[in-house]
Amino acid sequence: MTITETTDTTTIPGATITKFTTNLGPNGGQDSTSWICPSGVNSVMYLVVAGGGGGGGNRGGGGGAGGLLTGTVAVTPGIEYTVKIGAGGSGGTSNGSGNNGSNSQFNSIITIGGGGGGFNQIGGSAINGNDGGSGGGGDRGGAGGIGVAGPPRQGYNGGPGDPGSGGGAGAAGTWGGVGGIGLSSDITGIAIYYAGGGGPCSLIEGGYIEGGLGGGGHGGDQAYLDPTAGTNGLGGGGGGGNYYEMIGAAGGSGVVIIRTMPSLFVKIINGRMI
Repeated sequence: MTITETTDTTTIPGATITKFTTNLGPNGGQDSTSWICPSGVNSVMYLVVAGGGGGGGNRGGGGGAGGLLTGTVAVTPGIEYTVKIGAGGSGGTSNGSGNNGSNSQFNSIITIGGGGGGFNQIGGSAINGNDGGSGGGGDRGGAGGIGVAGPPRQGYNGGPGDPGSGGGAGAAGTWGGVGGIGLSSDITGIAIYYAGGGGPCSLIEGGYIEGGLGGGGHGGDQAYLDPTAGTNGLGGGGGGGNYYEMIGAAGGSGVVIIRTMPSLFVKIINGRMI
């Protein structure tokens, strides 16, 4: 099994934070395990982030971030709940778009892998970004991929362009701009951004376009500056490939985080609560 489970009982008094990550490589599908609800716990907070999409090849669009859902859900002590973590999608080659990331899951809560970024089909037609949790950036004037608008929303559309940036969980990608920003969550007791979109290839030699906050990788450039991968454990989209080596960067793997909220038991003794 390649899932890593970590538990923290010190950051937030009275709460237990359980975090599931995976070391699956790009296009590794899903990694599965389970979580057993402890005694005395009737509801939990959750954060579920899918794997990010890969950046497109050959002056490519940025990959879309993995879909993100967060909230509170009722649980039952002693019941075993499914946990699945999605891998990021691999980057596109000189003749291909980036691959979509894989879904993540906690019980019935499923988030959708980010869409791969489009590629520069030389002499060909416009290439749209792939649809996903958040959409991948388009290329050669193609449209951005469509994010899961919900309700509830999981992410935003990728940017149109030549090329466009990947959408994030907090904002859409744009034509030639920074990847869409992710969303900040303090479920672990520390505010962290998750699910940022990948940056597209820059059309300027020696410069790059950043990915969105939340693990989005930056794009390559008009020459030999390589793109970077989305951050594993944050579900960021991969950066679009440069003009010569033409390989897009992989998306980052997803994450599932569960924070327990123990039930409150109150004793009344001589009319006083203790």
